[in-house]
Amino acid sequence: MTEPARRIDAHHHLWDLTRRPQPWLTGPRLAPIDRSFALAELEPLLDAHGVDATVVVQSSSSLDETRELLEVAAGSGGRIAGVVGWADLTDPGLADVLASLTGPLVGIRHQVQDEADPWWLARAAVRRGLATVAAAGLAYDLLVTPRELPAALETAAALPELRFVLDHAAKPPVASGGWEPWAAQVGAMAALPNVVCKLSGLVTEADWSGWAPADLLPYAGHVLAAFGPHRVLFGSDWPVCTLAASYGEVLALARSATSDLSPAESAQVFGANAAAVYGLG
Repeated sequence: MTEPARRIDAHHHLWDLTRRPQPWLTGPRLAPIDRSFALAELEPLLDAHGVDATVVVQSSSSLDETRELLEVAAGSGGRIAGVVGWADLTDPGLADVLASLTGPLVGIRHQVQDEADPWWLARAAVRRGLATVAAAGLAYDLLVTPRELPAALETAAALPELRFVLDHAAKPPVASGGWEPWAAQVGAMAALPNVVCKLSGLVTEADWSGWAPADLLPYAGHVLAAFGPHRVLFGSDWPVCTLAASYGEVLALARSATSDLSPAESAQVFGANAAAVYGLG
């Protein structure tokens, strides 16, 4: 008998403000999530929506945070199947740093969108670090906006041995209704076989209080058409998503975007692809 596909949320966050600040949590718009979020708060939502496992993603440039997330994952009974952590890509000792991170580390991410230089990814020291990430058998999550997509495209093409995961569909300009150059850039990224894309984070690119599914579905549809269901991963982006939508609403939106897929294709988007890309078993 074939076992049912494991459902995986490939992108969420946890943070503890009593241990360290999250420097990006500034201003009144982010006040609703300017507090600590623990796995115990997420688990009832996962249970309610039939999500079996997750991938937790870094939210600050901190090795200590990465180690703490690995500890949380190790004690989660398998609920957190993988951790996408942070490490300094420009550190000459990066290989040793990665080797020291024990637990279910499956990828590395840096807040490229916050770098002043839109071509930060093209720097020689960064490229060397990315090659080290590849050599360690890890994936690299790309946190970029359309501004950084040209550099991301060039970098992914230059490092075919590295698995790149495009977070939040590269943050399309949903609120303004913009389409290009985002759509063409995403299409170019999809042409590279070592790049996959997360169907995540779209609700917070829309009007937080006034979005409707019709505002978001064209962007999700473009991602699915460009990458195909075998290279798209569902992620909730909880708790950031709660600025604009509940966990259930985000999942329902993803279900609507994938409603034309076959059951096998849907199982890929909602779990199997994450397991393959991140080596979750």
